[in-house]
Amino acid sequence: MMMQSGFFDLQNRYEKLSALGDPLDVINSVVKWEQFRPILKRTLKKSRKSNAGRKSYDAVLMFKVLVLQSLYNLSDEQTEYQIRDRFSFLRFLGLTPESAVPDATTVWLFRESLKDAEVMEKLFARFEGYLTNLGYQAQKGTVVDARIVEVPKQRNTRSENQTLKDGLIPAKWVSKPAKLAQKDIEARWTQKHGKNFYGYKNHIAIDVKHKLVRGYAVTPASTHDSQVFESLLDAPNTRAAVWADSAYASERTNRRLKQLGVQNHVHERPWREQTLTKAQRRRNRARSRIRARVEHVFGHQVTAMRQTILRTIGRARAEVKIGLSNLAYNMSRLGQLERLSA
Repeated sequence: MMMQSGFFDLQNRYEKLSALGDPLDVINSVVKWEQFRPILKRTLKKSRKSNAGRKSYDAVLMFKVLVLQSLYNLSDEQTEYQIRDRFSFLRFLGLTPESAVPDATTVWLFRESLKDAEVMEKLFARFEGYLTNLGYQAQKGTVVDARIVEVPKQRNTRSENQTLKDGLIPAKWVSKPAKLAQKDIEARWTQKHGKNFYGYKNHIAIDVKHKLVRGYAVTPASTHDSQVFESLLDAPNTRAAVWADSAYASERTNRRLKQLGVQNHVHERPWREQTLTKAQRRRNRARSRIRARVEHVFGHQVTAMRQTILRTIGRARAEVKIGLSNLAYNMSRLGQLERLSA
């Protein structure tokens, strides 16, 4: 005969999860979720056209579902399954084993509502203000870098790819809406270290002291890093200094940083047939010790959050998912910082 668990059994299980260092419990303890409600409430009010039908899930609950999904890079179907299956997920969302759980379609529709309302940057900015109020304002300068975020590769012909590069849609796709819906016409190919990648880029600016993402931009993968460099310098910081790898090095960058009064710690690179001098190599090594902090951010997103591939179509959806990834990282990082300070 199967024993039925009760309230105290559940509490005991949760206490053991906390003792084992449940990372979701840590995030819940440091994030004030209600701060997002005003933005989310306005978003849902615009997206819901009628009060008829089943009552909607709570907006903050659904937002937490998206954060949870981003922390573990889960598909919508896997998100529903894991919430039903894992006690740590249920506790994070404030649900019980008997609670109704949002299904995969509901998760997709809520994320679509964020996309349509274009509020991802507002949600990110709201949390940035929260971090500042907690005493984690950006300090000691800025590190800028970009990471390629792949999407499923498109099996297009050369002529189709050329048509897309020209800003047009192949005529055969237009006559087949179902096929067109499965084509990402905004992602682009790029090459890095001799390998080809297809997707988008997550350009970020972090602060040196706390390693928190202070600003970000999403572009097709073919966009050169330097094209969004200046916009990422807008994030406030207690020190006007920037570190970046040699992809950002140029005479234009040097002039612009001087005009802005920003200390230039961008890696130097050889021009034409020249090689770096010993002094330049020494400066680059010193800069690498600071610049490497941004690799820790990307490393966490790739290894801990499993953000290796983006299962979505189109730039607008990619912006939401990548924005959620950066926001979820900041929440996780805040938990680490709070534990360190304690």
